[in-house]
Amino acid sequence: MTQSAAAKTATEQAPEVLYQVQDHIALITLNRPERMNTISGPMLMLLSNFLLKANEDPDVYVAVLTGTGRAFCAGLDLRAQTGRGGQALISDRVATTIDLRNAPPTVIQSMDKPVICALNGSAAGYGLDTALGCDIRIMSDTAKLAAAFTKVGIVPESGGTWFLPRLVGWSKAAEIIFTGRTLSAEQSLALGLVSKIVAADQVLAEAMALAKEIAESAPLAVQAAKRMMRMGLSEPFAEHVHHVYLQLRPLMQTEDSKEGMMAFMEKRKPVFKGR
Repeated sequence: MTQSAAAKTATEQAPEVLYQVQDHIALITLNRPERMNTISGPMLMLLSNFLLKANEDPDVYVAVLTGTGRAFCAGLDLRAQTGRGGQALISDRVATTIDLRNAPPTVIQSMDKPVICALNGSAAGYGLDTALGCDIRIMSDTAKLAAAFTKVGIVPESGGTWFLPRLVGWSKAAEIIFTGRTLSAEQSLALGLVSKIVAADQVLAEAMALAKEIAESAPLAVQAAKRMMRMGLSEPFAEHVHHVYLQLRPLMQTEDSKEGMMAFMEKRKPVFKGR
């Protein structure tokens, strides 16, 4: 076997989604670079499982989602869906119910742990919806966001029609979705779709540095804040502040809260343990 053939075989045998935890940060990596990280059927399950694992692990404070190669995710694997090989993502059968509770965008939206998307490359279709579902996005200056759904006869099937109007307003979201527009990194930043754009080789380092900064805060408080922000999207103000107060009371009884107050008085850096 030649060296190139051996490398190809090793790539084909590598997991399509990678998972590792270090310093309270879970790094989840889409690992199908030869297909621009398009999502296959098995990848959906792997990605959801790793997201759930990060959310349930008390040692994980923050999750970072990224991809290998030149793209973050070019969408669903249309080759499989059009019958050109692989596992179809949408069945030909007519279903009266659809269970999306464990679909990656739904899982991300329900997670209490913060999720940072490190857009190492472009995101299109399902990849765009998945990125928009993350709490924070750091983007390569050479990457693009492609809302190309209507260009292939479909709609943003995994949250785009919910996320975009909330992120950029109805008029701009309508323009992007109806035209199937592709946005540059600069346009994405100007619209507020990403927090920061950096050189391609700095995207993951920038995302990990931000994740580390978040991980230095009290994790239970961060998770509670995310829950409250999510609830606030659909609550009137009076009900929301009531719910925030109910969340505040148990937080003040935690070891981390006591540590944070003590560290503030002693003018030192707190050491939080998620308890």
